[in-house]
Amino acid sequence: MTESITITDNRSGESVEIPISGGAVDGAQWRELLGPVWFRDPALGNTAATDSAITELDGEAGILRYRGYPIEQLAEKSTYLEVAYLLINGELPTQDQYDTWVHEITHHTYIHESFRSGIFDAFHYDAHPMGMLISTVAGLSTFYPEAKEIDDPEVRHEQVVRLIAKLPTLAAAAFRHSQGLPFVFPDNDLDYSTNFLSMMFKMAEDDYATDPALQRALDILFILHADHEQNCSTTTARIVGSSHADPYSTVAAACAGLYGPRHGGANEAVLKMLADIGSYDQVDAFIDSVKTGDGRLMGFGHRVYKNHDPRATIIKAAAHDVFEVTGQNPLLDIALKLEEAALADSYFIDRKLYPNVDFYSGLIYQSMGFPTEVFTVLFAIARTSGWLAHWSEMLEQNSRIARPRQVYTGPEARDYATIDTR
Repeated sequence: MTESITITDNRSGESVEIPISGGAVDGAQWRELLGPVWFRDPALGNTAATDSAITELDGEAGILRYRGYPIEQLAEKSTYLEVAYLLINGELPTQDQYDTWVHEITHHTYIHESFRSGIFDAFHYDAHPMGMLISTVAGLSTFYPEAKEIDDPEVRHEQVVRLIAKLPTLAAAAFRHSQGLPFVFPDNDLDYSTNFLSMMFKMAEDDYATDPALQRALDILFILHADHEQNCSTTTARIVGSSHADPYSTVAAACAGLYGPRHGGANEAVLKMLADIGSYDQVDAFIDSVKTGDGRLMGFGHRVYKNHDPRATIIKAAAHDVFEVTGQNPLLDIALKLEEAALADSYFIDRKLYPNVDFYSGLIYQSMGFPTEVFTVLFAIARTSGWLAHWSEMLEQNSRIARPRQVYTGPEARDYATIDTR
């Protein structure tokens, strides 16, 4: 039996039966019956603004899949660049395709010297790295004017490669500038994650090396953050891209969406919460304060996941691998006890408050030496492949320019009064 709903316009008595397809109904059929009557849906939480074949997210079941592949398998067996290829192209690459993809990205990591010196030197010495990243990503569009030829698949591909390749370079340059440190050029002999760590932390050594566990943990974090369906920044990318803006401007707009603390700042908020708790023996008192409304539990629960966040389990295991190299983060014991206490308390269980991906990611980043102001920058590096996948998909769908409706709540028509009579 075909699932459907029937709606009746009580003003006219007319009805229409609309099929339910993929958990959604066709808004055009509602509009045909109802005319200029809009759905009031602030934050678009109940609106499917697009069809997408990129990421499947089932919040009730705790499922996250990229192009059909479970996130658990990708985090265990894949690399970030392989996942980026999957998101962009729809399939995992063959060995030849992967080798070509890695070579392309590795050899597009440099940024023009006049761009680097001219733009970064213009920022104040203590400018926030994320603010610099947004500006410099947008600025790349002036160096690649051909990027406006978005209908040319070859041109689009070249910009996708450039953006994935150059985001770590721009991010590291922003960090080094904020620290008063000299710029470190990309090293094409290093893999994607290690090259980023080199550009971030290399000092006087000739050759940069890092423990494989740290490189792998960063790669896993990039995989877990690569895409997450129609979140705020991805929706921003689609909306800006729907105007046929170039991909650099589109990704810069997505970065701006991520910059907001409600979106990209959750793991920083977790670290602040753990620091405020202060010690292992204060966890129970903090739990009590949360239950009475005096405290706020960060890193638990999710807008979409109503069960567990599948990324949280993966990232917790990666955290332990990192701590074996870096030494125990002093906040870890507090985090472990907090997780144990919350998961044993009906107050949190009944409210489906389980650890999410942000609960442990900040601890990992902090232990690897990243300051908190860089956390959102790391998020942007990883999410760039997802943003570009959605941008490319949107162009292939030949979607219309985004133009939501509103319900006007202002004053009725009134006549202009001169300033002396107001």
